[in-house]
Amino acid sequence: MLKIHAVGGFSEVGKNMTAVECNDDVTLCDAGLFIPALVGVTEKEKIPTEQGMRNIGALPNDHYLDEKGLRGKVKSIAISHAHLDHVGAVQYLAHRYKAPISGTPYTTEVLKNLLPERGIRNPIHSIKPNGFANINGKSKYKVEFVNMTHSTLQCALVAVHTPEGVVLYANDYKLDDTPVIGDKPNYSRLKQISKEGVKALVVNCLYAHAEKKTPSESIARDLVKDKFQELQGSKEGLIVTTFASHIARLKSIVDFGQKLDRKIVFIGRSLAKYVSAGEMINQVPFKNKIILATYKKQVDKTLRMVEANRDKYLVVCTGHQGEKGSVLDRMSRNQLPLRIRQGDNIVFCSKTIPAPETIASRSELMKRLDEFKPRIHDNLHVSGHGSREDLIELIKLTNPENVIPSHGDHAKTIPGMHVAEDMGYKKGYNVHLLSNGESIKIA
Repeated sequence: MLKIHAVGGFSEVGKNMTAVECNDDVTLCDAGLFIPALVGVTEKEKIPTEQGMRNIGALPNDHYLDEKGLRGKVKSIAISHAHLDHVGAVQYLAHRYKAPISGTPYTTEVLKNLLPERGIRNPIHSIKPNGFANINGKSKYKVEFVNMTHSTLQCALVAVHTPEGVVLYANDYKLDDTPVIGDKPNYSRLKQISKEGVKALVVNCLYAHAEKKTPSESIARDLVKDKFQELQGSKEGLIVTTFASHIARLKSIVDFGQKLDRKIVFIGRSLAKYVSAGEMINQVPFKNKIILATYKKQVDKTLRMVEANRDKYLVVCTGHQGEKGSVLDRMSRNQLPLRIRQGDNIVFCSKTIPAPETIASRSELMKRLDEFKPRIHDNLHVSGHGSREDLIELIKLTNPENVIPSHGDHAKTIPGMHVAEDMGYKKGYNVHLLSNGESIKIA
């Protein structure tokens, strides 16, 4: 008996968690946060308890597993990649399960950076991309981490090889054949798994409505290159903001930032956590080319130095979504030694996450920034999420018996269902729309 349980990420964008039940064993795929719930929470206000995080809606409702009698059957927690909406809830929930946690080396390094204050004792297994974790449940089976491109290091499609067949968890992915860092998707292995037989594909459909193929990260690299060439010779301040976890994007910023003859400064704890995790596995080729300022005294000292020599530095920071307490948020409120002046260049190597909370916080950020009259350079970005053509290609490549759209409410997943229907799948028969707290039995 094979069942797929939608625990989180099927009624919202975030707090991803899917349970794969086979006979008396359960594998949890991901345990992520609902990031919009934290938009208004600063680092100082961080809610440290599991119950506190549940109260603000930041965690997947894994009490569903208790209600179904499945909690004690969990034998494995497999994390697909290092983004907080996939790994961030592990620190709050793992203690509930007598199960090891597995992920690629970068994912597990990021996880370890999240754990010190939580006291989690679950074994953590670092699995090389395209490697396997053996699961010793009542049925012996394995979990495979198939290399996939997205927007952080060492992402994977999680293939749960159960005695009843393979469940392929594709949350998140895009098919990038020219990645800036790392290997392209492991197409050959996916073809092999297809021949073995994929019982179900749980697949991200966040941008299934977009009738295109998502561009390669190499396109974003060219956007950064062109913008920095445009800013060559500028004497004004230069601030670049992007995702702390996007190591490939950070590499492009450093590579082309060096050509501006400016010292490159990374500011803040989030950047430090993700960069240090990459450094631990030798995947940050630019570490010796940057100044990294992490804690308050270090940050203030570094920004005073930048303020005194504005044309000599390029500042990289977080805050592109307007997150409360982020470096750019504090700059916009004149709370840091570096003051934004008229004519300064602020470059957003990102786009606004399409959730009401982040749209609102970004809008408020822009209002504050506009008061200083800087030059805003926005949307130097390509998505890490597959679009319609990526989804079609992935379904053709893996040939699943069943398709389960994921990573959003029905407004996001219905377009993915329509893609499958156009390819011959039938709603309710072999393409299934789920919401949190629902399940499907795979015949």
